[in-house]
Formats: sequence, C-alpha cells, structure tokens
Amino acid sequence: MKQKTALITIFAVSIFGLIFSGVLTYQELFTTTAVTCPAPGAPGTVFGYPACVYGFFMYLIILIISGLGLFKKNSP
Repeated sequence: MKQKTALITIFAVSIFGLIFSGVLTYQELFTTTAVTCPAPGAPGTVFGYPACVYGFFMYLIILIISGLGLFKKNSP
C-alpha cells in the first residue's frame, strides 16, 4: 500500500469515527440522557465522562495528524 493511499484510508476512517463518537458525545452530554448519566466514578465513565468523549478527541487527533500528512506540501 502506498503512503498516500494509507493516509487517505486513515483520514476517511477518522472522519467516520469523529462523526460517530461526536453524535454519541452530544447525546450523552446535551440531551435528556445527560440528566440520567451516572455520577463521576460510576461504572461506564472514565474520570466522570462517558468513554465516547475520549473517543471523540482521539479521532480528532488522528484526523489532524493524518490530514497534516496528507495535505502537506512536498519539499524538493
């Protein structure tokens, strides 16, 4: 697999993951489930936040890094 093809694949997967975890994060933090969300330290949370919040930021970092590699200008 070529480097550019790999970067495009990683970029596309990170966009999908960012959207998916973003929707879950929004539902957990800003809808009616936020009222029924477990207390900090309860099972299903990490440092008081649902795991989807951390997934969102991890996918965001992967998107940024792969985007920088994909859209950088090649120096001669």
